[in-house]
Amino acid sequence: MLTVLIASSKGGCGKSTLATGLAGYFALAGKRSVLIDCDPQGSSTSWASKRVDLATPVLAVDGTRKGWERRVPDDTQRLVIDTPAGSRARDLAPWLARADAVLVPVLPSVIDMEATLPFLTALAEAGAGRKNGPRVGLVGNRLKPWTQASQNAVAQVQTWPYPLAASLRDSQAYVLLAGLGRCLFDYHSQAIRAHQEDWSALFSWLRNVNRQRRRSG
Repeated sequence: MLTVLIASSKGGCGKSTLATGLAGYFALAGKRSVLIDCDPQGSSTSWASKRVDLATPVLAVDGTRKGWERRVPDDTQRLVIDTPAGSRARDLAPWLARADAVLVPVLPSVIDMEATLPFLTALAEAGAGRKNGPRVGLVGNRLKPWTQASQNAVAQVQTWPYPLAASLRDSQAYVLLAGLGRCLFDYHSQAIRAHQEDWSALFSWLRNVNRQRRRSG
């Protein structure tokens, strides 16, 4: 089972959007997918509840309750964990211990980037990114690639100690799809394909993580 943890110390950076997008993609790829919603707001749970009648549902489990591990089916192939806003690295220890990969979304603003750097340092101190710890990847989120601000943000993130796993462009499609229990990969229009391509690098990075997991296992 590949376990992906979505985490950041900054609220509103798109953790749930990233978590639901991944869970939807995995389900559409034929993987038995479970989404652990650790955020009291329950955004990921709401998304999964709207998807329940589709051919590719995602099981949502309430990660705010004790014993959530027992509610994860034994045959789960992909586990995505959506953590609460404002989480500190030490608060994530129980989930970090289970994770194969940690994805940290970063918005192209000075405030968000300044908030992310100490969080990455704390993740490293907690063992993330080390040989026997989960791999860490950064995801540039809500980017406007034609703007100087986004270009500068991407350039700066690429100097950080963890790899930039993907750069996702800003789009209202994410908001609309979340309300329908859908993800980008449920559709095949030309307009949607352009945004789907943004995720290709992320899926490639996760495949490498999964190969490493299997070799070490």
